[in-house]
Amino acid sequence: MIDKEKKQTIVRELEEREKKLVYFEKYLPLWVLICIIIGLLFSQLLPGIANFIDSLQLAGISIPIGICLFLMMYPAMLNVQFSELKKLGKQPKPIILTLISNWLVAPFVGLLMAKIFLVDEQLIVAIILLSSSPCTAMVLVWGWLAKGNQEQNIITTSLNTITIIIGYVPLVKFLTGLQNIPLDWLQLLISAGVFIGLPLLIGILTRYMLIDSKGREWFEDTYKPIVGKVSIVALLFTLIILFSLNGEVLITNPDLMLIISIPLLVGFAIVVGYNVLITKIAKLEYREAIITVIIGSSSHFEIAIATAIALYGVGSIAALGTTMGLFWEIPVMLSIVYLGRYLAKKKFWNPRSIK
Repeated sequence: MIDKEKKQTIVRELEEREKKLVYFEKYLPLWVLICIIIGLLFSQLLPGIANFIDSLQLAGISIPIGICLFLMMYPAMLNVQFSELKKLGKQPKPIILTLISNWLVAPFVGLLMAKIFLVDEQLIVAIILLSSSPCTAMVLVWGWLAKGNQEQNIITTSLNTITIIIGYVPLVKFLTGLQNIPLDWLQLLISAGVFIGLPLLIGILTRYMLIDSKGREWFEDTYKPIVGKVSIVALLFTLIILFSLNGEVLITNPDLMLIISIPLLVGFAIVVGYNVLITKIAKLEYREAIITVIIGSSSHFEIAIATAIALYGVGSIAALGTTMGLFWEIPVMLSIVYLGRYLAKKKFWNPRSIK
């Protein structure tokens, strides 16, 4: 009974916290577009900014971008709950389906899209980086909007965080190898350590220390919302920097945005369609099916952007490509939320009422 009450409390706290984010998250494509415009203007008004920012490096990693990306990643790591992983055996089917989509279906669909639509090596790598990184942060918001099973959401995002540390670098190296694209293995490992391992370690330590000293309620209701706002500001500031550095490339080659958008959107459509169909075949109920579709179709654009910058530089085409992944993922995820709720009303999945 105590365990059940604890679960209900955690879910209620999560839902209350996410309600505060819903308005901003729903209009995130607009804020992203505004930041793109600001970045493009900066690229023309301050043409020397690219060389200055690119010169601020440590071990091949841009220091200002590194700080911003760390602030983007850190809040997601606060959601990792190892205690939740003990519950994997209770209802493993949706979690297994999600892992298959994240680590087998989406990466190879991304590779196929890159082979069909792209010839530029850096854009191909951008697609591979995006399709090989399952989301661990914003899916909590999309899951709440869709009225999905939030306990499953927490378990799967925690598991994804662990699997990214283990599988991301080998998978990226394998897929780029299939395309005969050489990557700096050491730089890839450094990037994964800095932008995945370090935020995870600090996030876990912070979580346990603050809950122990301040209590769970203060951690969930006060600390995490504040850090979440910092994360969003860091995200938008990173976009301004990225597009200010890529502004000249975009203005002289505006077709790049269209070129990278086509495989991204076609790939999204294929992966989302697969996940909708496979959850139907597996006879999942709505609340489990929609979380499986959302997490199985999303990508961890923060990691992809960070890795692209570490490998090719702040003003590279690869960084631009991964940034466009962020631009399109927001409306796609919102579309999945509304598609899922529509299909639920049509009793597409095993019926379960949603309020």
